[in-house]
Amino acid sequence: MRKNTVVGLDIGTFHVKAVVAQIQNNGTPPHIIGTGSALSRGLRHGYIINLHDITESIRKALDQAEKEAGMKIDRAYVSIGGIGLEDRYSHGEAIVSRANSEVSDIDAENALVEAEARISRELLNRKVIHAIPVSYILDGQEVLGRPTGMRGSKIEVEAMFVTVLEQHLNDLVAAIEAAGVETIDIMAAPIAASLVTLTKQQKMVGCMLANVGAETLSIVVFEENTPISLKVFPTGSTDITNDIALELRVPLTEAEQLKRGIVTGSNLPQKKLDDIIAGKLRQMFSLIQDHLKKINRAGLLPAGIVLTGGGSGIATIEDYARVALKLPSETAGLRLGEQRLKDASWAVAYGLCIWGASTDADTVGIENARAAGVKFLSWFKQFLP
Repeated sequence: MRKNTVVGLDIGTFHVKAVVAQIQNNGTPPHIIGTGSALSRGLRHGYIINLHDITESIRKALDQAEKEAGMKIDRAYVSIGGIGLEDRYSHGEAIVSRANSEVSDIDAENALVEAEARISRELLNRKVIHAIPVSYILDGQEVLGRPTGMRGSKIEVEAMFVTVLEQHLNDLVAAIEAAGVETIDIMAAPIAASLVTLTKQQKMVGCMLANVGAETLSIVVFEENTPISLKVFPTGSTDITNDIALELRVPLTEAEQLKRGIVTGSNLPQKKLDDIIAGKLRQMFSLIQDHLKKINRAGLLPAGIVLTGGGSGIATIEDYARVALKLPSETAGLRLGEQRLKDASWAVAYGLCIWGASTDADTVGIENARAAGVKFLSWFKQFLP
């Protein structure tokens, strides 16, 4: 693989997408030099049901990206999504180890390790891929920002752990290995997408990124530039297409065009079409609203909801989100500068490139995710031939 290049590989339920980017020395985002896409085969709701089929899909996407970039791909940063992805919260604490009572990075890490240990019994058949500190307390007082360098005797942490089913993780990496590519690290797809679609200001004041995929709806909520909740629902834009096809008795290809507001010259009743789409979107946003109530954030995200993914192109989806959630709503724009990605469905793959190229600890989740990924890869390699 060419020096100073990075590859992001997004294995979604509908498409496998690969992005090859050149790392820039001037601090600007990686420059895209190749992309590849293939229909996903062998996936259901984000998990693998046929290893051979998904391996072939990965190869096709990588072959396209290799031809366009003019280079061989042998390593990649990979996203993981699907209904097996979820968050778990835990509390940990540690005694400050230095004689002068100054909190070190090791003390903060020890508290995080303790938090993970406390939920280990709940993680049967699951693997932690991200350990994200949400807040710290030092000697009973809340810490604003990081505690390193402050003085005290006991450090406590409230942390969010993003977990996946081990079997899904094993199958994903095995498929990528079978395609001839080494997995450098794994990142949750919603977090990867946020690196491209959200601004730091949005993440600071509070917002939610909703990725409307083909068979899944994933959300990640941010506050103070940190992800505080992640959830994946087993519903997506394909459900809307299927309902249109059944209710209006039209082929799936036409149903997809109707869903996206593309004029087909059909004399089908517009009101009935609108009612079908509205009914399914209401169900989706009801799931999101219930989750926001559960984490006490309903109506309390100033930057509102940002919609991304292939399903975000549904006509009037912003209006439905605005009314259902009583929050500001917008469709994500890709923050790429003069790049050439077509739409937000490429956000995950390019976000992985940003992650792989970044040395900026301020990029949310990168530092912790990468550390967790190293532990994961060393664990997984014991099963490789």
